[in-house]
Amino acid sequence: MFLDTIKARIPFVLLIAQTLATNTMAQTEHTNPFFVEYSTPHQTHPFDKIKNEDFLPAMREGMKRQKAEVDSIVANPEKPTFQNTIVALENSGELLNRVQLCFYNLMSAENNEELEKIAVEIAPEETEHSNYISLNEKLFERVKQVYEDCKKANLDVEDRMLLENTYKGFVRSGANLNEADKEKYREMSKKLSLACLTFGQNVLKATNDFELLITDKSDLSGLPEDVCMAAKERAEAKGKLGWLFDLSYPSYSAFMKFSDRRELRQKLYMGYNTKAYGGKFDNQEVVKEIVNLRRQIANLLGYKRFADYVLENRMAENPGNVYDLLDKLLDGYKPFAKKEVAELQSFAKENGADFDLQPWDWSFYSRKLKEKKYDINDSIVKPYLELEKVKKAVFGLATSLYGITFRKNSEIPVYHKDVEAFDVYDADGTFLAVLYTDFHPRAGKRNGAWMTEYKMQWMENGVDSRPHISLVMNFSRPVGDKPALLTFDELTTFLHEFGHSLHGMLAKGKYASLSGTNVKRDFVEMPSQLMENWAYEKEFLDGFAVHYQTGEKIPQQIIDNIRASQNFNTGYACLRQLSFGYLDMAWHMQTEEFKGDVAAFERKAWSKAIVLPEVDGTCMSVEFSHIFDGGYAAGYYGYKWAEVLDADVFSVFKKNGIFNRELAEKFRREVLEKGGSEHPMALYKKFMGRKPKTDALLRRNGIIK
Repeated sequence: MFLDTIKARIPFVLLIAQTLATNTMAQTEHTNPFFVEYSTPHQTHPFDKIKNEDFLPAMREGMKRQKAEVDSIVANPEKPTFQNTIVALENSGELLNRVQLCFYNLMSAENNEELEKIAVEIAPEETEHSNYISLNEKLFERVKQVYEDCKKANLDVEDRMLLENTYKGFVRSGANLNEADKEKYREMSKKLSLACLTFGQNVLKATNDFELLITDKSDLSGLPEDVCMAAKERAEAKGKLGWLFDLSYPSYSAFMKFSDRRELRQKLYMGYNTKAYGGKFDNQEVVKEIVNLRRQIANLLGYKRFADYVLENRMAENPGNVYDLLDKLLDGYKPFAKKEVAELQSFAKENGADFDLQPWDWSFYSRKLKEKKYDINDSIVKPYLELEKVKKAVFGLATSLYGITFRKNSEIPVYHKDVEAFDVYDADGTFLAVLYTDFHPRAGKRNGAWMTEYKMQWMENGVDSRPHISLVMNFSRPVGDKPALLTFDELTTFLHEFGHSLHGMLAKGKYASLSGTNVKRDFVEMPSQLMENWAYEKEFLDGFAVHYQTGEKIPQQIIDNIRASQNFNTGYACLRQLSFGYLDMAWHMQTEEFKGDVAAFERKAWSKAIVLPEVDGTCMSVEFSHIFDGGYAAGYYGYKWAEVLDADVFSVFKKNGIFNRELAEKFRREVLEKGGSEHPMALYKKFMGRKPKTDALLRRNGIIK
């Protein structure tokens, strides 16, 4: 997943004179870093100088400057042209863009109460500012004139895409509304912005609020030593005696896989699946507010449903195509999922389970069955996946495919001591990007893994302004004298997010708003999911997987077992993703005000993709940040859509060599470098020579032979 907190449209210019700040801010001993020219390597953010108090004045000054730039475009007496209107608008707001990218990325990776208060305070002002631009009648008149005049103009593909996106962006943001409806749009968009912010804050607070403290050593039965050591260190860090488990991914997933204490697995499961469901961080009313506001905004803009509004600007184009994909995959995978559940139930009973499997049993017995069938589990694989060696291997894979190299740069300021910064160079030695890596969980950092940008790529006066990319994970920390070790799932997660990072680092476009991962949402996951395929390839694993203690190379039998287990429970995994897709679409296909029960609606929405018993008192919607506090509303299906594409593309690498430099360079040239400068189907067909087929995915998952 890539983080899309702020969808920047504008380039990033850093030559800001300090004197500009003195007109709007009182003189203090501390100089706001956002108002001076950065002296850091590659003009990276001076995190060592930025204070929380800097954000509000900098964002307000940024909005003030962009407003003046927009007013200047409107007041230009010359005839509207592509350069003096479309490009000028694209290039406006450099200060605001820079501050927002920094602020909202820190909100995800290094959050605190002060930042949350700032976010709540500034959100209505940001929405009002955005509406000042998108609902600016005179500005839209200029944009519309350029759009009409340039229909037959000799613009290149990228210029035409920028023009198309700009014009449609205004229309989709209410530019054609009458004044009364524009005012409604302003008010609803402000409320929606604040509601989404509240949703995300509630999820984070609820996540941090839950703890499972074990004081009886016998309750650690089944848990690996390193998991127990990490839990002990977690408890000590909070001044507690015992072993502390929380809802961070390394802690939660390990406990659910290995703990012999079924009642404790249930307790942790309930903690995870009741986040923001009731209590002081309840999101039920927030969900209703978001869903209803989105529908109202869509209706105001002339769409029957919010999904219609969203999908008009996606590869899928309309809800019918989304449901067609979901239903076809459901038909193909559900029989396999049912067989997998039945097999696991039978296995559990053979191993003394006198109960029907519940969701908190799934990971535990799946791990046992997988180990029995394939002699493989996390404990067997982790000693060969030392984080530092994996990092070098993933970087090395990029070198093999694209010729790029990574050099640590300790002179670049970072926002936390865990973070490292790297200079990235092309094969010819040209500087490509800055890459930040942030691997471990901590308070204030949200769950999950993501890629984001602190600075995008664009061309300015013939100079290629290169991006600053961030790669954020939640991998287990080193414990005692044992280094950080990854599960195989964490290896694929690393490769996935690194795929997003490559999309950003290799960007080569003229405009920031079309650069890197600024592509249609149901295409953005393809380059990332593509990279996961290498995790199952012997030639890749052989290059780095050695035992962290003995130095022994990973045995061939383990590699064979990993490959043999690739499709273990793939039917269940697919249905789980489909259930999220159905739920997302159901929320955004609403045509009437929703006043019902959130959990009851959820159960009905995803019922046909559910194969395990549902548990009373749980609700996923209230923590579904992808769709209620992210960019995947009416778009979660995109993961499966992109999976079809990535399997199709990787089949070509399998045929021609997984390290085939010529093929990789073609993929870089035709897909990664292009970003959103062309329609993704056009880019896909340039690389593949045809439209996508589902055969490769079905074959990879063993659905067809």
